[in-house]
Amino acid sequence: MKPVDSDGYQFIFSDAIAAFKFDSKDKNDSDYHGAPMKAVDVIAEFANAYVFIEIKNFENVERYDENTAINPAGRRMKNRALNSLKEELKYKYRDSFLYRYAESKTDKPTHYICILNLSPSLLYGLEKLLSKELPVGLAGSRWKVSLADSCIVINESMFNSEFPKWSIRRL
Repeated sequence: MKPVDSDGYQFIFSDAIAAFKFDSKDKNDSDYHGAPMKAVDVIAEFANAYVFIEIKNFENVERYDENTAINPAGRRMKNRALNSLKEELKYKYRDSFLYRYAESKTDKPTHYICILNLSPSLLYGLEKLLSKELPVGLAGSRWKVSLADSCIVINESMFNSEFPKWSIRRL
């Protein structure tokens, strides 16, 4: 499988049918969209699923950790930052799903993996919120298909232990 480079990382998916940088800015790239929408960083296609991957490597991780706030105003500010991050991750997935729908590439279950360099407790909380708002699974009785079949928010080391068939390394 061909390596996929994105946001300072290289992915290798040993069992993928295809994998590519999805948020390409190069107009000559075959994966370039051109539409003014958000996009996840990487998409991998497997025999029975699609996997969308978003990568965020923050310089200031304390910006999101309300446990480091020294007063209520600081806690509110950190909570707003975390909510903004959740919104960004949510719309990156949804817009990417719309791109893929327009390409007739939503015929398999779709899974979302966010790789963030945050603490495990923040990752867990963000995963719960994001899973609810994407939404994961069937959101109502009238829905026949789901927008997302799963959502995992993890860090780089968790990714490596959770997905041993795949590899990620910093460039």
